[in-house]
Amino acid sequence: MVATGRTSPSVMSEARYEQLVQAVVDYAIYMLDPSGHVVSWNAGAERIKGYRADEVIGRHFSLFFTAQDCADGRPQRLLQQALDQGGAQDEGWRVRKDGTQFWALAALDVIRDGQGQVIGLAKVTRDITDRRESALQLDAMRAQLFQAQKLEALGQLTGGLAHDFNNLLTIILSSARLALNSQDPARIRRLLEHVLDAGQRGTQLTWQLLSFARHRQLSVTRLAPAEVIVATCGLLEHALPRDIELQQQVADNLPMIEVDAGQLQMVLLNLMFNARDAIEGAGCIRLVVECVELAGQEEGLQGRFVCFEVHDDGQGIDPQVLPRIFEPFFTTKAFGKGTGLGLSQAYGFARQSLGAIGVTSQPGVGTCMSLYLPACADPLATEE
Repeated sequence: MVATGRTSPSVMSEARYEQLVQAVVDYAIYMLDPSGHVVSWNAGAERIKGYRADEVIGRHFSLFFTAQDCADGRPQRLLQQALDQGGAQDEGWRVRKDGTQFWALAALDVIRDGQGQVIGLAKVTRDITDRRESALQLDAMRAQLFQAQKLEALGQLTGGLAHDFNNLLTIILSSARLALNSQDPARIRRLLEHVLDAGQRGTQLTWQLLSFARHRQLSVTRLAPAEVIVATCGLLEHALPRDIELQQQVADNLPMIEVDAGQLQMVLLNLMFNARDAIEGAGCIRLVVECVELAGQEEGLQGRFVCFEVHDDGQGIDPQVLPRIFEPFFTTKAFGKGTGLGLSQAYGFARQSLGAIGVTSQPGVGTCMSLYLPACADPLATEE
């Protein structure tokens, strides 16, 4: 037989694949044997982790985990998960050769031979430290913005709250003076009941204010929509002029929702403040809360949602302005009357909560803002 000197296609494919893997420097790509020991090493792995191939081949991949992760058995759990399920993903701190740490996004996939037997695992790791730090900074800025919006809302509530507290103090002081000068036990008892009632109302109002204004970590919890409405309207009543009526229409047996309670209350206050500012003179703000089934009408959402609608009979929104109302810092209010961040924050909150926010408006007739938040699945219905 005469040798042709040609290289077989399979050998060429393997050589090109090896060249491709070695050319990647932004990802650490290497192989492990089924027990987790390194059997190959690319240039990206050397750049990210700091080890040369001769320093790491044959060593267990737990070498790249922190001491705490190794003590907790994290490398072995990740390896076992990949072997059991065909693949695994992980995100966390990893250690370079020089001891410094980086935040890694890693994927581990099983490799099988032609007979389906496991012969190893492919490991791909990316350094996403910068992305994580950016996300943390964004969260911190979002929390600061949320707190600033709270302070702005409290500023709008201040006038009405001061007036209401003054009324409560007037009742307390007047009743106390009359009780001191009265000799009738029944009358004294009635006056003291007035004092107690006014004090309890003041305590409740103070509790609502402290609960709203408290600086706390943003957290998602399961809550009843009706409870948020009670707390929000309890604050809003003090910021509405006497000639603007607030109507509530809250459906019975609403499903629970999973959101940050403080953010939801802030968004509802912003929507109702906007409704108040849109009304010139006497008018009405109507808050409707109900459960709806969506089939793609709002930003393609599907399923059961709790809808919070804020209606006003104000001047409406100019059609040319309507497409821009959710833009950050965009406002039609006079200088000093608004930051232009309220609706932008509402939009961000809705998207972050896997919901949506929409608006319909007709100049001279009024506006309706609709906030959709996903309803929690009913455990009983799921079991059935």
